[in-house]
Amino acid sequence: MTQDQHMSTYLVGGAVRDELLGLPVTERDWVVVGSNVTEMKTRGFRQVGKDFPVFLHPDTNEEYALARTERKVEPGHTGFSTDASSKITLEEDLGRRDLTINAIARDGEGNLIDPFHGCKDIETRTIRHVSDAFEEDPLRVLRVARFAARFSSLGFRVASETLNLCQAMVNRGDLSQLASERIFQETDKSLAFDHPEIFFRFLADVSAGEQLWPELDSAAIDLLAKTTRGTSRLQRFAILFSQSATDKIKFRCEHLKTPRRYETLAVSCCRYLPTWERISGLDAEEIVGFLYELDAIRKPDQFKEFSDTCGHLARARTSDRNQEIQWANYLEIISNITSTSVDGSLRGPAIGKAIRKLQIGAIESHHEN
Repeated sequence: MTQDQHMSTYLVGGAVRDELLGLPVTERDWVVVGSNVTEMKTRGFRQVGKDFPVFLHPDTNEEYALARTERKVEPGHTGFSTDASSKITLEEDLGRRDLTINAIARDGEGNLIDPFHGCKDIETRTIRHVSDAFEEDPLRVLRVARFAARFSSLGFRVASETLNLCQAMVNRGDLSQLASERIFQETDKSLAFDHPEIFFRFLADVSAGEQLWPELDSAAIDLLAKTTRGTSRLQRFAILFSQSATDKIKFRCEHLKTPRRYETLAVSCCRYLPTWERISGLDAEEIVGFLYELDAIRKPDQFKEFSDTCGHLARARTSDRNQEIQWANYLEIISNITSTSVDGSLRGPAIGKAIRKLQIGAIESHHEN
């Protein structure tokens, strides 16, 4: 983008922060000072922002936003009035951001602009809010929790004044303004980190957990910490909520508007883990019945994910056994028995009964061997 006397472009936010931390930069955002919508369009940028002017670069497709300020006018995460006039300065734009480590800019010459001392907080590994305007957006409580989880392995800690401000926002009831979708988005992002339990522990520390998910206790969060290695976001969600009652899981998933697969796996682990664990005590008919109840033949990948999650749960508590291998073997045995394995003269329900009988017999033979 060509610079002129009245217009300047700066790299901002996460890209600058991650560069300073020596982390890979996956996304680059830019802020433009001294311009306007008409001028940006004239230069070939495509406007995509609805609430405030954000544009895509015609060549790189990276996001460029006009410098702006925000003023709280209504309750909720989106209740802001935006001023993106050409008179807004870079410092004013940085001042509306949430955390000091996200309020650093770099100009075209490589110079850092850091009016809120984010570089020092990066050095001291501190997560700190930029200003008291932080409390105008309740979503920032969850963002602090997410950054605490993301950067915990680098030694970052939340500043006491920021923790206290989050606590005050929670006590005031600000989180009730948050849309369920935004709560789940922050939660799901946090579940991808190496230490997702930090996200939930921070929220518990500021009394937000009892408002967001009262069914989760410290034991559930500890269980998540023990099962992070080798699990996906979906599995971690299921592990976290699997210790609740099925009706509470369904309620929470409905409230958070989670994808259906999150509820399905969490409910399955809650409901079927005890049976899954005592595989050695089941007879052939019970084994086949269990696999049918979980629709394992038609949905083998879904069953594998369930069984793998149960394995993590079992090993985190008491058992070092690999029941998932046994269940995988049983599923393979019965999956190989199909309609071609029975008398071709059979019709209707008789076919299914004959198949199931053969499957039970195959499991019995496997036991005998």
